Amino acid sequence: MEKTVLEALAARMRRERYQLVGAHSAVKKCSWLHQSLVHGRVCYKQKFYGIQSHRCLQMTPVAYHCLLQCLFCWRIHPEDLGLRMRENEAALPAVDSPEFIVEESLKAQRRILSGYKAHREISPEKYREALNPAHAAISLTGEPTLYPRLGELIECFHRRGMTTFLVTSGTAPQALSRLPTEPSQLYLSLYAPEERTFIRLCRPRVPQAWQRVMEALEWARSFRCPRVLRLTLVRGRNMEDPEGYARIIAKTEPTYVEAKAYMYVGFSRRRLPYESMPSHGDVRRFAESLSALTGYRVVDEAPESRVALLSRHDGERKLR
Repeated sequence: MEKTVLEALAARMRRERYQLVGAHSAVKKCSWLHQSLVHGRVCYKQKFYGIQSHRCLQMTPVAYHCLLQCLFCWRIHPEDLGLRMRENEAALPAVDSPEFIVEESLKAQRRILSGYKAHREISPEKYREALNPAHAAISLTGEPTLYPRLGELIECFHRRGMTTFLVTSGTAPQALSRLPTEPSQLYLSLYAPEERTFIRLCRPRVPQAWQRVMEALEWARSFRCPRVLRLTLVRGRNMEDPEGYARIIAKTEPTYVEAKAYMYVGFSRRRLPYESMPSHGDVRRFAESLSALTGYRVVDEAPESRVALLSRHDGERKLR
């Protein structure tokens, strides 16, 4: 019997060491979790915002569905497997409860960590801390805002004393407008300075996707939590118009702007050449151009991740 697209994606994700949770969620070990445990090296999010890399749960409530097909995405697209999503597979299946997703995601993280228990170079105290995540990065793959009970999911994490990042492409703006509980920090990804570049680079699955992103940026202005506008920079594709990005930044007034290089990893290597990955110098120069245009200052950077952080605010950046 022929596999459905969702079954084929699930099988490939298992091969890629995703821990699948229920009908539509997933957890995956971040490489920085390993680096933090074994080598004491941490993710730029720890440096920028105080998120402890070894206590970060990387998960998604929407493992198989996204409204974009970005060329630079390292995740698996159906097209990468020679498949096309059928109409009856384009919506989420029966929706799992937020409590189930949180509990099973934490169990999945502990399964991932079980192999580190006997590792000689990891302190027992740090290992015990890792078994009890303090932060959930709601991102990983898919579009999290397609999960209809997203606010309850965030609330479930918060009730456990965890902080949350919500990362979204902004292609489902109404989900942001209806969100009853805010994350600890909201990430909105901006992949182009204008519609034409966006369509070429992100290949949206839905009509008027650019207008949806602009609407999401407007809704995000009402959020009380810190808001990050994240730019994924691809050499030769979306770095030629800093003035266009500056206009969007001026209009939406995010708390922070992250200018980050596209990384030549995962399935993106099937779609883009190595030369599309900017150097950290490229990113830093782009960030300085944005700074001159917007008044946002370059307040931090992480050369190993090819990312620069801009803000107009001084002071503490750690999440509460």
